[in-house]
Amino acid sequence: MKFISPVPSAPIMASLLFALLANTTAAQAQTAPQTLYQALGSESGISQIVDEAVGIILQDERIKASFKETNIPRLAQLLKEQFCVISAGPCKYSGDDMKTVHQGLGINAAQFYALAEDVQIAMDKLTIPSATQNRLMALLAPMKRDIVSPRLKQ
Repeated sequence: MKFISPVPSAPIMASLLFALLANTTAAQAQTAPQTLYQALGSESGISQIVDEAVGIILQDERIKASFKETNIPRLAQLLKEQFCVISAGPCKYSGDDMKTVHQGLGINAAQFYALAEDVQIAMDKLTIPSATQNRLMALLAPMKRDIVSPRLKQ
């Protein structure tokens, strides 16, 4: 009668351990949460979102007049940088802070919400999942306090 040990040999143990670790690593990779930057499609996805949104904004009767004297290519670049930074991407924002930029422009809450709606419309057109949209909008919403301000008298 041959004795079979209940303890597997070292090569078998190594194979089992390797298989277990490989499956665990694969499962973790599948379930690891994406950063918002990744969920938005990284740099190219953010660029598409901003380009689409700017096109919508410039056609939006509610707010397009607010941008008549704006350098649109620069605005688009700054929005891309800003979306990248707030979504934990590897970018640097080169513009001034929101309060400085918007102070005295007389932007009201309705205009702020119109622009936010246009960004969401752009994301819908690009089939960005609503959960990802909500993550971005939650980071943009607090900017309202720095953007909405009374118009300076001239």
